[in-house]
Amino acid sequence: MTRTLIGSVLALLLALTAWVPTAFANHYQASLDGNGVQPPSIFQIDNDANLVVDPSTAATKDWANVTQTFSVDKPTGQTDNSYKGGVKEDTTCPDETTGSIPNNKSDLLQFGTWTEDGSPGYLHMYWVRVSDPSGTTLMDFEFNQSTATCAIGPNKVRTDGDLLIEYSIVQGGARAVMTLRRWSSANQAWGNPVDITSDAHAAGTINETAIPAGTDQLDLDGNGTLDPMPAMSPRTFGEASVDLNVIFDSTKCQSFGSAMLKSRSSDSFTSQLKDFISPIPLTLTNCGKVQITKQTDPDKATQSFDYTKTFATDPTSANTFSLKDDETKSFDNVLFGSGYTVTENALPTGWSFVNLDCSASTGGVSYTVDQSTRTVTFSIGDANDFLKCTYSNKALAKLTVVKKVNDSPSGQAFAFTSTGGLSPSSFSLTPTGTGTAGADSKVFDNIATGPYSVAETVPAGWNLAGATCSNGNDPSAITLAAGDDVTCTFTNERERGAIEITKTRKHAAATGGQGPQSGVSFTVTGTNLGESKNVTITTDAAGKACVSGLLYGAYTVKESVPAGYVNHNDSKSVTVSAEANCGSAVAAAAPVSFVNTPLTDVTVDVKSQIPGGTASTISCVDGDGTLVKRDLTNAPGDVSLSMKDLEPTAPKTTLVCTIVVDP
Repeated sequence: MTRTLIGSVLALLLALTAWVPTAFANHYQASLDGNGVQPPSIFQIDNDANLVVDPSTAATKDWANVTQTFSVDKPTGQTDNSYKGGVKEDTTCPDETTGSIPNNKSDLLQFGTWTEDGSPGYLHMYWVRVSDPSGTTLMDFEFNQSTATCAIGPNKVRTDGDLLIEYSIVQGGARAVMTLRRWSSANQAWGNPVDITSDAHAAGTINETAIPAGTDQLDLDGNGTLDPMPAMSPRTFGEASVDLNVIFDSTKCQSFGSAMLKSRSSDSFTSQLKDFISPIPLTLTNCGKVQITKQTDPDKATQSFDYTKTFATDPTSANTFSLKDDETKSFDNVLFGSGYTVTENALPTGWSFVNLDCSASTGGVSYTVDQSTRTVTFSIGDANDFLKCTYSNKALAKLTVVKKVNDSPSGQAFAFTSTGGLSPSSFSLTPTGTGTAGADSKVFDNIATGPYSVAETVPAGWNLAGATCSNGNDPSAITLAAGDDVTCTFTNERERGAIEITKTRKHAAATGGQGPQSGVSFTVTGTNLGESKNVTITTDAAGKACVSGLLYGAYTVKESVPAGYVNHNDSKSVTVSAEANCGSAVAAAAPVSFVNTPLTDVTVDVKSQIPGGTASTISCVDGDGTLVKRDLTNAPGDVSLSMKDLEPTAPKTTLVCTIVVDP
């Protein structure tokens, strides 16, 4: 049976590679101390090998309080599998048979492992066999990098660098002698043995006394549960710990995908193999993993973001890489080390940094995040360490404010204020002409997403005819999303007024002697009329005429004085300075009035009753004595003096004519 062998085999491998010859205490050997390279082990290696924590401390581990990965052999008998006769350790794919392994010291029951985290940590392992040996027995643990099974037999296909750990206890001994061999693909054989029990990197023991029944640490019947065990005879249970530093090259990534247990009844390496427990899968490696993922707003952005890493990999990888949205860069071969970093480089134009999230990391990897520098600093010290970080970025936005006028701007500047962090928050725009061609604009590029507002201070004499944004927002409540390019246009028109002309005439028959005069034509001229140089209008029955749509400024109103009237003030200047219109809004119009006076014709006749009987003269003056007209004919006959277009205006309202009749 197998329970998550990942990491467990690593512990077993370490346990077999080194033996601490002087570390036995009263009952359990002191945990491996790591030789100053990594923290000491917390796992007990007992002088009289057992499964329980004794003495017990909060941090101490033994097989009773760890979840080992293990496999159970088939029951002894005709269905129990074992190696065929004659196969040896160097046999590439040794074949198997059934029913040939006797119930003796070589008949295996179970093996298992547990990996203790560290840098790179420790491998702890155990084995169980059927009976107390009567002679030397050797246990071999094989670790394979490949997970492919041989065409024949139980073994995995061997590749260069596979491991074989020999665990040997001679008859009557209590300490294991362990050696390490590596597979040579060139020679198709295991290499020379390396003694891994001569320093403080490994330790292994066997139970010299029986292990009492009733404990539930091992699944000896292979049913998948930890049933209460029967008593275990002396020398049927062995355990070991190995410092993984003796297994792995710190400059290389190595991974093993399976482990198996084999037995030999002789300490000779060329002796025949006996029983086996089939390989179980595991992940035994001295490298961790790093995964960097990119997320952008908006989604599916095509912008690339550059990164720099400082961690080491095997094989060596480039220290720079680039990612687009939803892309992931994975490193499955990160060598153990500390002070490693990954940094998002200078942001591309038009992008902002949102955050760096490494909370998905697993395996107890240690890391710190500096959002200000977009850097994660971390350590990889265990095969289970997996740093998973996601960099999130948001596209910046662009806002353009356009000032457009429908009338000649005449150098008018328009002031604006804003909120939301635009810089500058206040600015002015000065159109150079009408329409789009003469518009002025202010561009705010690479700004953060979010709410903004822009308002115009409308200058005197102008109206805000329209204010719209290309995304449908009102300029007072603009919302910019990632990547938005929004234009808000303010359109102004000059305020326009009107001129109201009042036309009256003096008329003796009118009430009060004066009344409205209709049908009188007036011409309005002014520079602010634009292309129209003048406007002509005629008074209505009420003597009124109105001209609207006039820009503020000075105008001249000239009357076409009708015949029979006089108006010496027929041209007047008027200033339009208030918004007005004809009709209901005429009250604010600029007023101008004209009064006409009717003219009078006077004829003075002197007629002799006797034709040619008299000679007369006529002389007429106005009220102040100014001569109006005279006829000094003084010849016999009749005299007639006609005076046209006389104005009834004081002092000229009085006409004095002197007639001299000379007989």
